[in-house]
Amino acid sequence: MIQSILKDIELSVLSAVVFAVCAALILCEYDLGVTLLYTDWREYGLWYLGVSFILVLILQDTYFYFIHRMFHHPSLFKWMHYGHHRSGDSTPWTSFAFDFPEAIIQALFFVGVVFIVPLHFITLVAVLVTMTVWAVLNHLGFEVFSSSFKSHWFGKWLIGPMHHSIHHRKYTVHYGLYFTFWDKLFGTQIPDYEDIAESVITNTTGIENEIF
Repeated sequence: MIQSILKDIELSVLSAVVFAVCAALILCEYDLGVTLLYTDWREYGLWYLGVSFILVLILQDTYFYFIHRMFHHPSLFKWMHYGHHRSGDSTPWTSFAFDFPEAIIQALFFVGVVFIVPLHFITLVAVLVTMTVWAVLNHLGFEVFSSSFKSHWFGKWLIGPMHHSIHHRKYTVHYGLYFTFWDKLFGTQIPDYEDIAESVITNTTGIENEIF
């Protein structure tokens, strides 16, 4: 376990460098005036801060779902995504343990989105913080949401630790980042997941006994 965590930390540091370089690139693009980033909230209004935040989360979730499925193709997995799955059972250290090519592709989303969606710097930072917190949360290895939340209509559309833990044990399902929409639409969510999730949360039984 210690060796796996150390390897995850090594890959996470590499990923942090890649994201930092991309952040510097975004700032350079902003200085050149070629992005849609802005600093005066009055330019689009306060209401747009929230709308653009949700929009970018949806766009990132869509981007992530399809590139994630691509990473799991047998011809790409070993050199694009294996590092993230090397440790088997995920830990918070696994959250950003990306192989170099994957780290670049993940970070390029932010380089590209600033040309597509007008974003206040606060909104961009909020998305980055949300991504970081959500990634760590989903790699905890245990569920943090209550059974009542998971059965709520809103909770059914959000990905939590249990949902993503299943992906780390069964590679052919659960590719989403924030939302279950694409997994449900393309049939990559395990059947009866919501019932299984509620059972595990309520009875605190091992996830392996419930689905494998």
